[in-house]
Amino acid sequence: MDIFGFILVLLLFGVIGLWSARRAREGDTDFLLAGRAVTPLLVALSAAATKYSGYMFIGLIGYIYTFGLSAVWLAFGFFFGDLVAFSFVHARVRAATEATGALTFAELISRWNGGDYRVLRAAIGILTVVFLATYAAAQFNAGGKALQVLFGWPMLSGTLIGAGVILAYCLAGGLRASIWTDAGQSILMMVAMWILLITAVTAAGGIGAFVDELNAISPTYMDFGQERFGGLGPLALFAFGWLFNGIGVTGQPQVMVRFMALDRTRNTYKTGVYYFLWSGTFLAATFLVGLSIRIFITQTGGFDAELALPMLARNLIPGVAVGVVVGGVFAASMSTADSQVLSCAAVLSDDLKLVRGTLARRFATVLVVLSTLTIAIFASANVFTLVIFAWSALACSIGPLVILHALGQRPTQQVALAMMAAGLSVALLWRQSDLHLTVYEGLPGMTAAFAVWIAAKLAARLRRSPGERVTDRSRGP
Repeated sequence: MDIFGFILVLLLFGVIGLWSARRAREGDTDFLLAGRAVTPLLVALSAAATKYSGYMFIGLIGYIYTFGLSAVWLAFGFFFGDLVAFSFVHARVRAATEATGALTFAELISRWNGGDYRVLRAAIGILTVVFLATYAAAQFNAGGKALQVLFGWPMLSGTLIGAGVILAYCLAGGLRASIWTDAGQSILMMVAMWILLITAVTAAGGIGAFVDELNAISPTYMDFGQERFGGLGPLALFAFGWLFNGIGVTGQPQVMVRFMALDRTRNTYKTGVYYFLWSGTFLAATFLVGLSIRIFITQTGGFDAELALPMLARNLIPGVAVGVVVGGVFAASMSTADSQVLSCAAVLSDDLKLVRGTLARRFATVLVVLSTLTIAIFASANVFTLVIFAWSALACSIGPLVILHALGQRPTQQVALAMMAAGLSVALLWRQSDLHLTVYEGLPGMTAAFAVWIAAKLAARLRRSPGERVTDRSRGP
C-alpha cells in the first residue's frame, strides 16, 4: 500500500505537468517565463516549493536531528533574510523584467540599467549551469535516500525516477508546467510534513509529553546554542551570518525567475503574503519534526542523520500515508530540480547561445538532466553540504549584483565581474577552511563583493580631476 500511494503521487504530478502544457503557446516568452502571466498564488507556491526543496526533508532535518534547538538559527536566517531581500528586490526584479524584455535571469542582470554586458551575461550563465546542476543533483539524491530507506530500493532508483518525471513535463510545457506542478508539490510537501509532526506528537503522548521527552534527550539538546558556540557573542555572530543565506535568494535564478514570470509588478507584495505565510508554516513544522526524531531514533554514532525522516515515517506511519510522505519528499526534490534544469537549459540556449529555437531548448533540457544525473551518481557529499555549497556560491557571486541594481546602482561590467570573482572566491575559501562552522560563508562572501564595489566607487572619485569635481558640485547634489 505504501508503494501504491507513492506511485499515485507521481502519476498526479505527471498529469498536472502535462495538463498545464496544453495551455502552452509557441514562443520564447512562454517556454521561459510562462508568458509573464502567472498569478500571485501560483508564483508564491512555486517559489516556495522551489526554495524549500528535498533539502528540507533530508538535509535540514538531519542537521536539526544532530544539533537540536541550536539549529533554529538556520531557519531564522532562511526566513528573515529572505524577508529582508523581498522588501526591496523582488518588485524591482519584476519591473526590470518588463522594461528590458529579458527572458533569463542572466540577461536581466546584464541589461538591467541600460547596458548590454555580454561577457557578464555569459559569466553568470556559466556559474548558473555549474552550481545549479550541483544543486539539482542534491535533489535527486534526496529522493533516492527516501526510497532507499522506505522501500529498500537502490538509491539510484529514486534518482532515475525523479529525473524521468521532471524531464517529461519540462519538455512538454517549459516553465508553465514547472510552476503548475510546483504548486501541487508545495501542497503535498506541507501535508506530508504536518502528517509527520502530528503523528510524532501523538506517538509521544501529546504536547506535554512531547516537550518533556525533548528536554530529557540531553542537557544541551534544547539549548539555543550558548554552550555549543561558547557564549552569546559567537552565537549572535553565527545567527547573523545565516541571515545572509536568506538574503542570498537574490542570487538564485531558479527562484527569482518565478517573480520574473508574475503577471503584474503591482501584485508582487500580494505574492509575498502568500509566500511568507507558506514559508513560515512549513519551516515551523519542519523544525519540530526534526527535533521529534531524536525521541524515536536515539542512535547518533555512525548513523546517517539524513536518513532520519524516512526512518521516522517507516516506523510511525502506516500504509498509504507512508507513500504520501515519500511523495512529499519527492515533490520537494522535483519542485526544485525542475526549476534548476530549466534555468540551466535557458542558459545554454539563450545566454551562451549554444543552441537556438524551442526544439533546441528541449534538447538542452535533456542534456542538463543527463549531466545532473551524472553528478548525483558520483557526488560523495551529503545533501546538506551539496545544497549549501551551491546556494552559497550563487548567493555570493550573483546576489550582490542584483541587490545593487535593485538599489539603483550601475556597476560597470568590469566591476561586476570583479565583484563576482571576489564573492565566489571568499565564500569557497571560507568553506574550504572550515570557517563556516563559526560563521556562514555567505556573510564574508557577500561582504567581499560589496567591498569591491565600494573600492571601485572610491577609485573612480579619486581619478576625477579637480576641475571635474568642481563641475560636479556646480550641478548640485
